[in-house]
Amino acid sequence: MRWLPALLLLIAPAVLAPDALSQAPHMAPAPRGAEARKAELDRAFEALRTAPDDAGAALVEARIRQLWAQAATPAVALLLRRGVRNVEAQLPVEALEDFDAAITLAPDLPEAWHLRAQAYLRAGDISAAVRDLQEVLRLESRHWAALLTLAAAQEEAGDAAGALRSLQAALEINPKMAGGADRLRELRRKVEGEAL
Repeated sequence: MRWLPALLLLIAPAVLAPDALSQAPHMAPAPRGAEARKAELDRAFEALRTAPDDAGAALVEARIRQLWAQAATPAVALLLRRGVRNVEAQLPVEALEDFDAAITLAPDLPEAWHLRAQAYLRAGDISAAVRDLQEVLRLESRHWAALLTLAAAQEEAGDAAGALRSLQAALEINPKMAGGADRLRELRRKVEGEAL
């Protein structure tokens, strides 16, 4: 679970900065409407998969996170930001209440489910976290951050082989993910050691 705090930071910046586009003028303007956002996400995920270097992949990652964050209404974004602050303040019960409310308002928003899964992990409820992560992946099968969180949950539960599969799936979506190759080597060593 030592890498779980870093996972929360994968998505939190986009949620915490709802006006992120104004801070990145070099990026394309926000698409209007869900269909335009989906089309841009499709293009961005292809660019992420084929990014030539780490810097390019990081830019595309940031854009994908912005597009995910834009899907939230202002009320939902407020609840998510408050939930993230509560997780960081180690107040998991309050965080879960915020994320529950966000999911009630926006049940089709993968980010709400992903953040709640992370809060469940922090609270030690692995099975609830995994259920939420399954919902994230049902809503957005390319959600590499959810796959990373799933890998953390599986490793915490003692399923190193499952964690390895989840991490490999995340790396198929985001091959240049920061720290991904190192983490993959660690998990492979752990799985090979358990197989002996």
